[in-house]
Amino acid sequence: MRRFEDKVALVTGAASGIGRATALRLASEGASVLCGDVDEAGLRETVKKISAARGRSAPFGVDVADAAAARGAVATAVERFGGLDVLCNIAGVGSFENTADVTPEEWNRVLGVNLSGTFFMSQAAIPHLLERRGNIVNLASSAGLIGQAYNAAYCASKGGVVLLTKSLGVEFARRGLRVNCLCPGGVDTPFTKSFGTPEGADVDLIRRLSLVRELAGANDIAAAVAFVASDEARFINATAIPIDSGMTAS
Repeated sequence: MRRFEDKVALVTGAASGIGRATALRLASEGASVLCGDVDEAGLRETVKKISAARGRSAPFGVDVADAAAARGAVATAVERFGGLDVLCNIAGVGSFENTADVTPEEWNRVLGVNLSGTFFMSQAAIPHLLERRGNIVNLASSAGLIGQAYNAAYCASKGGVVLLTKSLGVEFARRGLRVNCLCPGGVDTPFTKSFGTPEGADVDLIRRLSLVRELAGANDIAAAVAFVASDEARFINATAIPIDSGMTAS
């Protein structure tokens, strides 16, 4: 499929995991992709993989929690590739932690990257996306839909992403801009593997999050991003889509 022929995408968190898989997927379907992340070595590897597959991309080091840096990433995408059609906010941080042990610095970093970063990137991109009737795909989480133990900061940030998505989707619906988010459950990525069990945790509270043992792959989520960002999903707007094998079913 070449659903993104002659289109420009900006993907944050592109140095690894779902972000890298998304950048590769969109490039394989014809998009020119600006790959953003704080991990510049990982970005170079992502761009190398896209080039090897004859795709078009460029790396850009960006901490999305910095509003000025977010504006710089968007400006670079527009200047480098001539416009912007799709913004994929995939950069994220988090870990399981006993709530009593969460420091103000940790709380602010999780909210800063996951929620404020999504807002800053969207705010900077929206004028350009409106020009080309583009769309935004945010990465939320099952943690944004249901409560999860030992995950206060992450749940708060991803719950915020869900309602930020819906607010923006409604605000700009009549102007041709769609905004959606995906809510994965467990995904087999380096990020997920970093969620270690906190000291003294009740592991049954963590196990309750999964109905099946198999984790999704990064490519599974990237495929969903590509669909939602494509014209095939033109009537999908202002919604949070679970990708969790039924974890959040009520």
